[in-house]
Amino acid sequence: MKKIQSILLASVAAVSLATVPVACGNYSTSGGSGGASGSGSGGSSGSGGSTSGSGGSTSGSGGSTSGSGGSTSGSGGSTSVSGCSNTAGALPGDILNQCPNKVVSAHSTVRVIVTGYTGPLYQVCLGTVSAGPSSCKGTPQDIQSKDGYADAATQDTFCADGSCYITKIYDQSGQGNDLEPSPKGGNKPTPGNPAKAAALPITINGQSAYGILIRAGIGYRTGCTGCNIKTTNGMAKGDEPQSMYMVTGQKDLVDGCCFDYGNAETSSNDDGNGTMEAVYFGAGVVWGTGYGGKPGPWVMADLENGLYAGWENGQDKNISTNTPLKFDFVTGVVLGDTRDKNGGKGRFAVYGSDATSGTLTTLYDGIRPEKPGYVPMQKQGSLILGTGGDNSNSDGGRFYEGAVAIGPVVSKDTVDALQAAIVAAKYGQ
Repeated sequence: MKKIQSILLASVAAVSLATVPVACGNYSTSGGSGGASGSGSGGSSGSGGSTSGSGGSTSGSGGSTSGSGGSTSGSGGSTSVSGCSNTAGALPGDILNQCPNKVVSAHSTVRVIVTGYTGPLYQVCLGTVSAGPSSCKGTPQDIQSKDGYADAATQDTFCADGSCYITKIYDQSGQGNDLEPSPKGGNKPTPGNPAKAAALPITINGQSAYGILIRAGIGYRTGCTGCNIKTTNGMAKGDEPQSMYMVTGQKDLVDGCCFDYGNAETSSNDDGNGTMEAVYFGAGVVWGTGYGGKPGPWVMADLENGLYAGWENGQDKNISTNTPLKFDFVTGVVLGDTRDKNGGKGRFAVYGSDATSGTLTTLYDGIRPEKPGYVPMQKQGSLILGTGGDNSNSDGGRFYEGAVAIGPVVSKDTVDALQAAIVAAKYGQ
């Protein structure tokens, strides 16, 4: 039996940041007055908003309207979830864990993103690895955090005599949704490979760390029939709302399916439109595109059988409000709202920006695609990274951190607070 060598946490201290106020989402299951649905590219909402991007959207407090179909913002009652927090915190996971929302997955090989998390961030394996779950056949080593950041020095020492691979990414949310290399699926009948542990060195707030470099054939998953963890804890299912983000970047993108982080099928097959909902960053493969045409890249929503930068004038190409994000560090956010929004046409929203400065731009906020299966959504609750819902695995990209929250989709104020917490991390500095 292999012995897991674990380096004790030297000092668990979240990045010292000011407490960030957050606002609850505007989805309600207990009543409240509905908002208005609008149309027209660009759109506008709220007072004191700011405009950004070519054909971009204008947004202030009170929600946003963009693209054909617009968006609906309700007011009034809300439904809380058990285990959420009533105390504001400074890290991204804290922002998304404010009642009535609850973080149910949080992953990073770079840093702690949920205050109070004291477990390992990820596991590396020295020696022989195989594809798929339980991939470490050599000697595993858990990498802990030190002063809120990954203890990269431990990895460097442990892996000094040979190549190491990332064989597990631990869930910081407390739900136990740890990611391992993905099992085989309907599109790719062979399992996913683990990423090389030292392939993506970065600096963050003066600290050395490693991100995850996804290449074709590499992907992670949990909560599926072929996974070690068969069922995730807490992930949204059916048409339940969810809010999710990831920090990625413009380099090393490969225009294949699909560089995702989020909710997917438990079968690892394509189970039809609306059976997954994940954050995607890239050029759209053969599906939708944002403003300006390929290569983008754009933050989009992978809703199965389509990558959507939005839905405008009855189609998914050249979405006028979704501008390319050509930054080395990018924040991407997708909100998946419920079927009752926009007069029964559903709602999803996409936000993105430079992860090192500024606020998030509303790239799209409007109706679901007007195709069968997307209203209502049919999410299944598996969790993926760097692969499509059916194990499509020809993509590439950089992953630094991400989280998924359940409960009513978060407000624009909360999205802005999330961005402020990411900017404060000082990626690349």
